[in-house]
Amino acid sequence: MNREKENTEKNKKTEGPVKEENRPKAETQAGTPQPKEPERESSTEDTIRGEMEEMKKKLAETEEALAKQKDALLRTAAEYDNFRKRTAREKESLYGDATADAVKEFLGVADNLERALEQEDCTVEDLRKGVEMTQKQMLAALEKLGVTEMGHEGDPFNPEFHSAVAHIDDENLGENVIAKVFQKGYRIGDKVIRHAMVQAAN
Repeated sequence: MNREKENTEKNKKTEGPVKEENRPKAETQAGTPQPKEPERESSTEDTIRGEMEEMKKKLAETEEALAKQKDALLRTAAEYDNFRKRTAREKESLYGDATADAVKEFLGVADNLERALEQEDCTVEDLRKGVEMTQKQMLAALEKLGVTEMGHEGDPFNPEFHSAVAHIDDENLGENVIAKVFQKGYRIGDKVIRHAMVQAAN
């Protein structure tokens, strides 16, 4: 027993302290603290925070763009309203000017009719000459305004310009012609002011 004890003590002395590298890995790992892994929750929060900041930035840019669009639309609406009002005023002014020009051309006719009525002693011949002169003056005024007559005997009947209020059959007249004019028509260019009332033949 004493020999075994002595041998055991000798072995301990010869072996000496156990080196760190010779220790089992489990002991080494258990003895030293290991580095902690980055927390996933913190990384996720940073990502969400970054996305929210990006969305806020885009929202601010969108709101700014919408404000500019709204301002542009308001300006356009205001300009259109001003244009509409200005056009209405110009239209009224144009109509008034055109009416004034037309009336001015007939004032001479009105003056001659007034003078004719002031004549106390007037022969039928003088009265007829006065009416003829007044008619010529009126026709000149119409011509100056660009008004032309429609409806003469012998003209081809045209429903766009003439209104047939009667019809006759006459071998001496051509087909679909005006036999008689009851009331002359007038037009300015292609615009009919009044259709001529006529009698159509054949």
